[in-house]
Amino acid sequence: MPLSLAYASRVAFTLAAALAAALLCLQLDTPLPWMLGPLLGTALLSMLGAPTDSAAPLRNAGQWTLGAILGLYFTPEVTALVAGLWWAVALAIGWALLLGWAFGAWLHRMHAPLMPDVPAPAMRATTYFAGAIGAASEMALLAERQHARTDLVAASHSLRLVIVTVSIPFALQWSGLHGVDLLAPPPRMVQPEGLALLAALTGAGALLMLRLGRANPWFIGPLLVTMALTMASVTLTAIPQPLVNAAQLVIGVSLGVRFRRAFLRTAPRWLASVAVGTVGLMLVCALFAWVLARATGLHWVTLVLATSPGGIAEMSITAKVLQLGVPVVTAFQVCRLVVVLLVVAPMYRWVYGAAEAPS
Repeated sequence: MPLSLAYASRVAFTLAAALAAALLCLQLDTPLPWMLGPLLGTALLSMLGAPTDSAAPLRNAGQWTLGAILGLYFTPEVTALVAGLWWAVALAIGWALLLGWAFGAWLHRMHAPLMPDVPAPAMRATTYFAGAIGAASEMALLAERQHARTDLVAASHSLRLVIVTVSIPFALQWSGLHGVDLLAPPPRMVQPEGLALLAALTGAGALLMLRLGRANPWFIGPLLVTMALTMASVTLTAIPQPLVNAAQLVIGVSLGVRFRRAFLRTAPRWLASVAVGTVGLMLVCALFAWVLARATGLHWVTLVLATSPGGIAEMSITAKVLQLGVPVVTAFQVCRLVVVLLVVAPMYRWVYGAAEAPS
């Protein structure tokens, strides 16, 4: 069978299984069925050795759709509210950098003695970038420049992201803490001409971010374009719900396929430490969110999502589905990602006095 046909077959099988998992979760009334169903179903199949695969263009289209959706929340009134929280955003960024360093230091203390075959500088870089609260691909790339164990770094971020993405929505649904967003909802009327124009404009934004080499270009580009339009009181259209569901599905698949059989054989003690550490991160982030809620007057649950060690798309879509302050969550998560990507490597060299390793 030609490679392209085999790949297409794997993708088709995975999407069919993901759709079945989403429909099952709908029947079971689980939170975020269109994302968590595909994520968990695909992860289970992948770990059992099934021929699963994720198509990068579909994942990009999913991020594109979600970026456009979330930008519709940034009305002038909402933008003024978020802008007035700049000091809270700055505190959350500093908190994330400190927490990532502490997580990395804990991983180093736990695992450096267990991996004597890994050179000390490489081990230090491995644990540091594995602990940083940033995007998995970018952290793995930075770790590679320091000749670190990129497999451990990637495994750490994948496991952390899935634990956060799965546990927080379930916890919120069981607690009944949802629907507390008092901000105005985005437009609900779908306009075909407006949808086509919005797709063209946000697509151009994604391609620009891609050309500039920015992180998450298919999410950030559409988000910034739609934010700019909405802040200028330009409303082109709402996003059809089937597109929203499809976007969640392909993002869930892209997370689930990371969990191959080989993933489970990747230093089981390392994965166990990451799992325990991630639970600890969520608990201290929840405490930090409570303190920040007292200072800002925002709902605690909104700030839990805003400061959690999860990904932008996953936490923002959780906020959207559960009606928990989408603009605040998105603004906090986007600002954190940008600053972490800019600061985490210089911070490593400053803290540990390490020069960037030659390529």
